Amino acid sequence: MKKPRILIVEDEPDIAELVAVNLRHNGFAPVWAEDGAGAQLEIDAVLPDAILLDWMLPGQSGLALARRWRSDPRTKAIPLLMITARGDEPDKVAGLDAGADDYITKPFSTQELLARIRAVLRRRAPEQASESVSVGHLTLDPSAYRVTWDQQPLRLGPTEFKLLNYLMRHPERVHSRAQLLDKVWGDHVFIEERTVDVHVKRLREALGPGGALVETVRGAGYRLTAMPASSTAAA
Repeated sequence: MKKPRILIVEDEPDIAELVAVNLRHNGFAPVWAEDGAGAQLEIDAVLPDAILLDWMLPGQSGLALARRWRSDPRTKAIPLLMITARGDEPDKVAGLDAGADDYITKPFSTQELLARIRAVLRRRAPEQASESVSVGHLTLDPSAYRVTWDQQPLRLGPTEFKLLNYLMRHPERVHSRAQLLDKVWGDHVFIEERTVDVHVKRLREALGPGGALVETVRGAGYRLTAMPASSTAAA
């Protein structure tokens, strides 16, 4: 059985070696790059199954690299875990909004890191559904990473895209914030439920007139409907 290839992007050799040794002993095939240029060379050669990305790097930051890889069709689906000493919630939101699937704060335990890697690998498949889905005038095409309203293209961030993809595949159902965190971010991600509100607000703004399809259900959560009420409650 092929060992999952994990790309470690970390400029501190001691940390990278410690992570690599533990990955190797637990059935993974680690590859190390100390900066964005080295990481890109590894990715160009062989796509990894997941990326462990340090926030603070020489040259391009981990945040910039995450955005770049999420905008590239070849790398946009690779599970990406941001590793950083920055543990404040705004930093976590920034990392997740840049496209990270998870966020782990230094110092971390080996067991926690391994569990999170396994979790993002398990959750990779459901996000790879390639068939398009439409609700009303809104259409989402995962394979082309495209969203349109009345056939006009819209620009969504990576987290808003994943959120919309999930809502459109489960229309007319009310989803609590906790359920959305579990299904869109994954139950291994430990962030505040109000983070969902931030991304719903951004999603509505990005959808323009289609934003009314994303309804707030007071005291319950959110739903996507093809028949929005005349006045949708604000998040």
